[in-house]
Amino acid sequence: MKNSWKTLLITAGVLLSILSCSRDSGNIVIGIDDIGKHDRVLILVHPTENNIKTFNYLIDSKIFPIPSVTKVIGVYHTSEKYDYSKSVEYIKKNKLENFRLLPVKEPITETAIYRVNECTDVFVRLTKVSNGFIFTGGPDIPPSIYGEKTSLLTQITDPARHYFEVSFMFHLIGGSKDTLFQPLLDAKPLMPVVGICLGMQTMNVAAGGTLVQDIPSEIYGIESVEDALIQQTNNLHRNYNANYALDDKLLWGNFHQVSIVDEPLKSICQGQPWVLSSHHQGVERLGRNLKIIATSIDGNVVEAIVHTKYPNVIGVQFHPEPTLLYNNDEFLRFLPNQPSRLTYLNMYSGEAGEKFHLNFWSWFGKKVIEQ
Repeated sequence: MKNSWKTLLITAGVLLSILSCSRDSGNIVIGIDDIGKHDRVLILVHPTENNIKTFNYLIDSKIFPIPSVTKVIGVYHTSEKYDYSKSVEYIKKNKLENFRLLPVKEPITETAIYRVNECTDVFVRLTKVSNGFIFTGGPDIPPSIYGEKTSLLTQITDPARHYFEVSFMFHLIGGSKDTLFQPLLDAKPLMPVVGICLGMQTMNVAAGGTLVQDIPSEIYGIESVEDALIQQTNNLHRNYNANYALDDKLLWGNFHQVSIVDEPLKSICQGQPWVLSSHHQGVERLGRNLKIIATSIDGNVVEAIVHTKYPNVIGVQFHPEPTLLYNNDEFLRFLPNQPSRLTYLNMYSGEAGEKFHLNFWSWFGKKVIEQ
């Protein structure tokens, strides 16, 4: 009898905990109808705990200078692999009043990406209420989406995420997969959209482009980590020391320069700033209405693209968002088991890279405010 009462009390406690969590989550997890018509809204696609933490830092520090009343709505598909309860807990724990999550439950399949589908109404309504979009980094896109066979070096870990995000981007900007489709940005042609790393690849694929599936082997003829590590730093787009698994505290990316060739980045920086990258894939054939505005120093890797019809739609292959780019508190380690006393600002302050990143977010923030 005692055990039965004990079991009953434990069960009741668990249920109360679940109900409490659900009530708390209810204020954080919202639907489209919960977004006010007069709210200033920024859409953050794939709002992981880390992405929320990063963009809250950028906004709070005025690096990304948008009004404090801006609602940041994290949008994701419920079929994704990521556990978004972590994001809920982070928002709740840190009392982030302007961050909310919007899960999309409508089904999306690979065959429905480039057409009107069950997510279309969601995309339409989000575009109507939004002042800007950010598509974030992540894993490899399934090559079947852009009509190619899968390389042995391509790792497909979350296809549902890609189906959703590529379709979202296609609805925004259109592409060669269906030239009769009317993009949502036709109604809001100055809408700012930034694609970061995977986000840029998503932009290119959505527009009908293809990807290089492995930059070292396909562009530079490099087949091993050892051969990659002896290359010039400007030819490396991730830190391949991490492949040895000898030290899990290494910086995940590599710093290298980019060559800026066209607007809008040319107005931001006319030099060759040092940026942070972590990718092994990149743009191959350009999608419809996209053009190159930055490349690697040798011209072999596309580093940034812009839409020719919607001038504030831009993709960057590097990462302008990590907090380590903006403070002197994060010491960076590149080599296994070797200490470092260097930060990004120690190495690339001022015109070498710091101003470029600050100017990038200033430009994007201005475009969000203008909407």
